[in-house]
Amino acid sequence: MAKILMKGNEAIALAAIKGGVDAFFGYPITPQNEIPEYLSKHMRANGKVFVQAESEIAAINMVYGAAGAGARVMTSSSSPGIALKQEGITYIAGAELPCVIVSVMRGGPGLGGIQPSQADYYQATRGGGNGDYQLIVYAPETIQETIDILKESFDIADYYRNPVLILVDGLIGQMMESVDFDKPVKKRFIPGKDYATTGTRNHPGRNIINSLYLDPQELENHNIQLQKKYQIIKNNETKVEEINLQDAEYVIVAYGTMSRIARSAIEILQSEGIKVGIIRPITLWPYPKASFDHIPTTCKGILCCEMSMGQMLDDVLISNKGRFEVGFFGRAGGMVPEPEEVVVAIKDFKNRVVK
Repeated sequence: MAKILMKGNEAIALAAIKGGVDAFFGYPITPQNEIPEYLSKHMRANGKVFVQAESEIAAINMVYGAAGAGARVMTSSSSPGIALKQEGITYIAGAELPCVIVSVMRGGPGLGGIQPSQADYYQATRGGGNGDYQLIVYAPETIQETIDILKESFDIADYYRNPVLILVDGLIGQMMESVDFDKPVKKRFIPGKDYATTGTRNHPGRNIINSLYLDPQELENHNIQLQKKYQIIKNNETKVEEINLQDAEYVIVAYGTMSRIARSAIEILQSEGIKVGIIRPITLWPYPKASFDHIPTTCKGILCCEMSMGQMLDDVLISNKGRFEVGFFGRAGGMVPEPEEVVVAIKDFKNRVVK
C-alpha cells in the first residue's frame, strides 16, 4: 500500500486490523468516535468481532472476558470514558491479561470539553484503579508513529501479558496526515496462550482467570512477581527521542502534540542564536529517566511543556534529581499553544521556575 491521507482516528482503526485485533468492544465518546465507527464497518468484513457495548464499564469487562479467552482485543475511549474503565483495567492488569487501550484525550476535569488536551497523564501513568499495577503507556507524536506503535502494541501486550495504553490527544485523532501502513514494525515471538479459557483439549485441568487472592501471602507473592515483570519492561521497552541536547542552553521536555509545537519553537529560538534541545518521551511509562543524565552542563534550565496544568512535571522533577532548575509552561482546557508562546516561555524562564 502506498502512502495515503487519513484522519488520525480512522488510521488507528485500520492499524488495529492490520495489527491482528480479533475483537473490539467500545462505547462512543467525542473525540474518538471515528475509531469505533470505522471498525463497525470493517471488522466483520475481516472476520473480526465488533460490539458497541451499553456502557464503558460493560465494554472494558467484555475486553476482560475476551482477553481471558485468548483473543487479541482492543477498546478505545476518551477521558471520562477511560475513567469509567479504571476498575476493569486494574482487574485485567491483576489477572495478567493482554489488551490494547486507545485513549484520545479531551479537556477536563469532569465532562470538561471536547477539545485536545494532555490532562490525562496522571490517569494513564498512575491509574485510577486500585493496587500496585502498571500499564505500558505510549505517547506518539504523529499519526504515522501512532499506527506503528499500535501495530506493535498487540505483540507487546501478548509478550508481557499486560495492558498497553496508547495515549493521544484529540488533535492527533482529528487531524489528517499521510501514512504508510506497510512500514515494518518489530515482531516478537509470542508464546502460546496456555492460560486462556479455551477448554481442556490442549492442556490438563481447568484454567481460571482471576485477580482475587484471599491468602495475603499468595497476594504478596503475586505482587512481587508483577514488580519483577515491570522491571523487565523498564529495562526493555523504555523509548525516548533526544533532540539537539549537545551544548543546549535549555532543554524542553514534551510529548505528543506538545512536542510538535516545541520542535517549531526551537527552530525559532535557533534562528535567534539560542540553543534548545528536546527530550521527547515516547513511553510515559516506563518513563525515560536516564535521558536526563544526558543533559549537558551548558544547560541553564529544563522547561516542561504540557497541554495541562502540570502533570508530567512530577516525573521531570524526579528524573532531574535537582541538577538543573525546572520551569513549567502549560495551557489547559483544550487550548493548543502556538510555538511563539513556548519561545516566550524560554526567554522568560526565570519567572517560570518551579519553587
